[in-house]
Amino acid sequence: MNQHKKDILSHYNHSIAFADSLKSVSEDEWRTPIGEGKWTVAEVIGHFVPWDEFVLHQRLPYFFSTEELPKGPDAEETNHRAASKAREDSQEKTIDGFISARTALCKAVGEIPDEKWERTFTIGKTTLSLSQYLKGLKDHDEHHFSQIKNALK
Repeated sequence: MNQHKKDILSHYNHSIAFADSLKSVSEDEWRTPIGEGKWTVAEVIGHFVPWDEFVLHQRLPYFFSTEELPKGPDAEETNHRAASKAREDSQEKTIDGFISARTALCKAVGEIPDEKWERTFTIGKTTLSLSQYLKGLKDHDEHHFSQIKNALK
């Protein structure tokens, strides 16, 4: 198996386990901001869901086709809606939503043949490979997971 694919799948499995572990934090901890003026743990976890769904439905199917990539959603609006939903939903519902979306994404990424991981595509004016694209998303995840861990210390 391609090493980049192994790394991403390992990260996705760890992220699912990490989110699942958050079911044991108190409601107060769950609603704790990750920093002054920042989102809560709930909002951070909740914001991953629409982005995982976007990658699953609006990126992966198009990366290796001749069709043009669909335009991405407005990031600020998407994050605002996701954070608002996480404020309203229960801890369990938010975590289960993350796990469901991330599991579907993990499954789809696992089905991508090894030889496609270094093939390039263009988003806007940026050309990159699937491994570079997914590594960027992994780095984003790890940044937020680190913030959560620090907030829960």
